[in-house]
Amino acid sequence: MFQISEKQAQDIVDKMMKDIPYNINIMNERGIIIGSGESERVGTVHQGAVQALETGKMIEVWQDGHYEKQGTNEPIVIHHERVGVIGITGNPDEVRPFCNIVKTTVSLLIEQRISLEHLAHEANRKKSMLEMLLHHQGAYTQKIKKEAAQYHIDLLLKTSAVYVKHLPADPVYVAELSKIFMQHPSFHMEEDSYLILIQNQDEIDKLLKPLVRSYPDVLIAISRQEHNIAECYLQAKSTMNVLLALRPPVRMISFAEVEFLVKLSQSSLTNTIHLVSKLEDTVDLLDTLRSFINHNGSVSFTADELNIHRNTLQYRLKRIHTLTGKDPRNLLQLFELTHGLLALYQ
Repeated sequence: MFQISEKQAQDIVDKMMKDIPYNINIMNERGIIIGSGESERVGTVHQGAVQALETGKMIEVWQDGHYEKQGTNEPIVIHHERVGVIGITGNPDEVRPFCNIVKTTVSLLIEQRISLEHLAHEANRKKSMLEMLLHHQGAYTQKIKKEAAQYHIDLLLKTSAVYVKHLPADPVYVAELSKIFMQHPSFHMEEDSYLILIQNQDEIDKLLKPLVRSYPDVLIAISRQEHNIAECYLQAKSTMNVLLALRPPVRMISFAEVEFLVKLSQSSLTNTIHLVSKLEDTVDLLDTLRSFINHNGSVSFTADELNIHRNTLQYRLKRIHTLTGKDPRNLLQLFELTHGLLALYQ
């Protein structure tokens, strides 16, 4: 049975009494006042409420007594259960018109709270399920398979993880995105990032192409097909890190395309991460380094993409050399800088 908390009851009373010119009491399933405009009555038993709970009908009190005052007492019924009573103090003929209005409003507020609590519980349950999948190694137990099946995940099938970043938070897009994500198990990861699990590979293009077409800032990283979802996630997340680090001229990339770069980024070869971190305060130098890498060290193509003069580009390359001690115009040292840039986003 749903139980109204004292805080919920008092919050509801405070809200309703802003519009109703009579004292309002809320009693729990035992007829005890748990919310009232008269604080001294909280904690006392209301006999009219006890009768209303027993009969399921409105009880009207016409004279003040030791434990009750004149007024109306209407049972609160949620999901066919009597969970409490609404009482309005005053002459029953005067307060009766307000009784149904207050009862309906209170019932809606309670049902809304139940729904929100259910949604929060389900969100926590879904989050726990995802965390378990993302950290699980080895064979899946029958229990895990059964729990995953509730989210339409068949752990007997191979899975591809799709990591999506930079989706708009604007409510205008929420309905459209919800339709897309309802097609496959999806999880909100952080801020503007989502993880989508796809077990039918023919569906990948059908799902992702509309995202790329509709949202110009979106970035998408796709894992290989694997039996272990934790491995899929690591591949997709690492692939996304490569996208963020190097900013290649694509917005959707697969682990298979950048596997070498992923493994390179995870290798502790030298201390180059600390060298490249010196460029973080100078965004133009980081962008210059990325463009120079993506254009294979071409001065002409890099200058054209950045829309700067070649001399300006040469000045920036020298600045990178000065700050990091590595010359991007030297092939091997550019490779070191590339490693440092990748490692910076791990």
